[in-house]
Amino acid sequence: MTQQIATNIHWHDGTVTRADRNKLLGQKGATLWFTGLSGSGKSTIAVALEGALYEAGKLAYRLDGDNIRFGINKNLGFSAEDRKENIRRIGEIAKLYVDAGIITLSSFISPYREDRDNVRKLHEEAGMDFIEVFVDCKLDEAEKRDPKGLYKKARAGEIKNFTGIDDPYEAPENPEIHLSTNEMSLEDEVAVIIKYLEDNGYLQGA
Repeated sequence: MTQQIATNIHWHDGTVTRADRNKLLGQKGATLWFTGLSGSGKSTIAVALEGALYEAGKLAYRLDGDNIRFGINKNLGFSAEDRKENIRRIGEIAKLYVDAGIITLSSFISPYREDRDNVRKLHEEAGMDFIEVFVDCKLDEAEKRDPKGLYKKARAGEIKNFTGIDDPYEAPENPEIHLSTNEMSLEDEVAVIIKYLEDNGYLQGA
């Protein structure tokens, strides 16, 4: 984990608690961490889920891998070191959203198991919920979809350190939710996640 460098700083607690915010919103904040290959459908599922939660009167917010690289992570590339820092920063941002009571939808390839586990640990140490959603898509299917033309460029050597081609993807071993996108419709995938949230009390206030 990243070392604390700043000194002479002190945490300042407020009087409104996380439970207060959950009660106000009528839901329980949590991070749903969508991980999978490029083209697996992570962002598509998150967009559809955000819409379904909105229709149900629940507040969710998406943190999308590409979108984040236009802003807070615009100074990071795709080396293993930069990927690690990318995920660390997103983990910290997601934790803030969860503390605010928001159901946070984080869509990142996040290929390294250790990095995802570090984000989980970050949440758990703060008493927050981290739900790993494995968007499981076979490499040949992801290449067939190739919505951004990235696999074609990677195969041609135009993109280096591309997950699944010349960089590894370490699949989750025990995700809370496992979606087989080769076999499921988008509607079914959203329904599975909604049911998980309902069954585990996330759509009710604390």
